[in-house]
Amino acid sequence: MSYRVLIIGCGAIAGGYDADRPDCAPPLSHAGAFTADDRFEIVACVDPDDAARAAFADRWGIARHAATIDGLHAQEGEFEVVSVCSPTAFHARNMADAIALRPRLVFCEKPVADLLDEARRLVEMCDRSGVALAVNYTRRWAPDIVRLAREVQSGAWGRVLSAAGWYTKGVVHNGGHMIDLLRMIVGEVELAACGAPVHDFWDDDPTVPALLGGPNGSNIHLVAGDARAFTQFELLVSCEKGEFAMRDGGFRIETRRVDASDTFAGYRTLNAREDIAGRYEEAMACAAANIADHLDHGKPLASTGKNALAVQALCEVARHESINRDKDNPRP
Repeated sequence: MSYRVLIIGCGAIAGGYDADRPDCAPPLSHAGAFTADDRFEIVACVDPDDAARAAFADRWGIARHAATIDGLHAQEGEFEVVSVCSPTAFHARNMADAIALRPRLVFCEKPVADLLDEARRLVEMCDRSGVALAVNYTRRWAPDIVRLAREVQSGAWGRVLSAAGWYTKGVVHNGGHMIDLLRMIVGEVELAACGAPVHDFWDDDPTVPALLGGPNGSNIHLVAGDARAFTQFELLVSCEKGEFAMRDGGFRIETRRVDASDTFAGYRTLNAREDIAGRYEEAMACAAANIADHLDHGKPLASTGKNALAVQALCEVARHESINRDKDNPRP
């Protein structure tokens, strides 16, 4: 038996990223990941845009679709999995509708809702209804990032000294990915200071530069790029025994190890950089596999409402403080 999937929202992350990719390529979307795993069957989709929905249904072979969830005339328990892939502004309504259908699991794009209070309410609704919630902080499923996080946590890299993450397109939307990635690798972080906001994509969600405090007094810099020039998502982590970097959003990994200097006696330096291909393309397939294993055997989900709320709480404070700082100190 396959787990029956309903997808709400028929845009890029729902299936568009895989619309023109060959079937043999690793999936980058919900529909691509579920289609590639024979434990799932996408049986319905919802989107108010008739043309987008029709194209999506045709691409993924979905016979049943409607403009709204009500238009599906679905029964409680009819779907084991509901993916919420709509724009963030619609998450609250779509999540509530999804939970009312009593699936076993909801797979929601991040953030869970526009504002933390609404996100918290939806996470609590899932808990009360006995509906599992997976939140798509994608790199929690990328095998190489998971391995690096475990190595750091085991002490293989020594103590974390510092880190720097570059990102664009909103502190809640994309900065949330970076904060979650830092929490996954480094551990708990807290906001120390914010810089002036960069309004590079969202009107109400600027990209915010910030200084974070990490475990054991480590300093972490959140560097604001500008998506109007180019998009960026990269992380560098410096440790006692070396450093590693996630480049190009996770499509490339760099490592350097500490060694004795060949030039200056008594000094320790970083040796030559080793470049390897990242495994970010495997993340969505691994997310689908994790969801299936959770439904089959109760395996813990790699990303849940718990880490999603922790991330959004920090990001919303950063957004608020940065915007207020800008108002109090207007730039010429």
